[in-house]
Amino acid sequence: MDLQLGLFPDEPASRTPAAVVAPATVAPELIEIAGKLPANLRLGTSSWSFPGWDGIVYDRRTSQRVLAQQGLSAYAEHPLLRTVGVDRTFYRPIPAEDFRRYADVVPAGFRFLVKADRILTSPHELEGFGVRATNPRFLDARYAIEEVVAPVVEGLGPKAGPILFQFPPIAPNLVGGRGQFVERLQAFLAELPVGPTYAVEIRTPAFLTEEYADALRSVDAAHCFTVHPAMASLDRQLALIQSYQQPALVVRWMLHSGLQYEAAKERYEPFNRIVDADSDSRDRIAVAVMDALIAERDVFVIANNKAEGSAPLTVFELARRIATWEDAPR
Repeated sequence: MDLQLGLFPDEPASRTPAAVVAPATVAPELIEIAGKLPANLRLGTSSWSFPGWDGIVYDRRTSQRVLAQQGLSAYAEHPLLRTVGVDRTFYRPIPAEDFRRYADVVPAGFRFLVKADRILTSPHELEGFGVRATNPRFLDARYAIEEVVAPVVEGLGPKAGPILFQFPPIAPNLVGGRGQFVERLQAFLAELPVGPTYAVEIRTPAFLTEEYADALRSVDAAHCFTVHPAMASLDRQLALIQSYQQPALVVRWMLHSGLQYEAAKERYEPFNRIVDADSDSRDRIAVAVMDALIAERDVFVIANNKAEGSAPLTVFELARRIATWEDAPR
């Protein structure tokens, strides 16, 4: 779990280092690329507190803690980084005041993708081993409204991007089968307040069905297209769900094929170079992005360090690819 601004109650700001973190110098080529991309396209990373990004995002090498507490404003000054994931909310909710602190340090056009509390997306209790009890908060709309949606809306205001419900891999029989899961998901989403963009990320390929796509469409929720070994291929996701038909296109490029998170972390640290380029995923994401932009949809693409080795460099390469097509004669 990332520190993300040191806003945990047991880590008051008075204990944080006084170092100032500034943005790294941006290459003229990247500034030019940023100028070609439309305002409704937002690219970013799944967090911002990585010391290895010195010279890429930040002007100096400093600690994760300093970056967590002071790096967001510098991150948001990069012309190609116009969104970021808030992952700490996946582990426990945070109050509107904490979201407001995020919003206060980023430009007007910046948007946050916020993960919902994982207690909403786990059918069984999160702690313990062996047989675990049923989780009473699983797809609990009232809890979601009070602890997730309301603080996001109040704290971030117009800088709120999608609220993401990330489901773990789930054996279908544990939730009554595919049909019952889809029915419960649809009913849950239908109870949420109108206004925010809601996105659903599943990591159970068996749930990727026409019924699932229809359920999301009926409540105007987005499927989060994810590049992750646990999920069906991006090709299969895009074949079932058209990117340009989504209320917003949400993509999370998370983990390189054939790797587990810990192995990827060990392989890629300090996350300052692309180690395993994934040009196939880049091209497929770029096509989906262009289709959504043509349909005038808002687009959010989040990259993880463990996708290729360095999330910001992954973003820059994707931006180059999209800008190339933006330049192409129509």
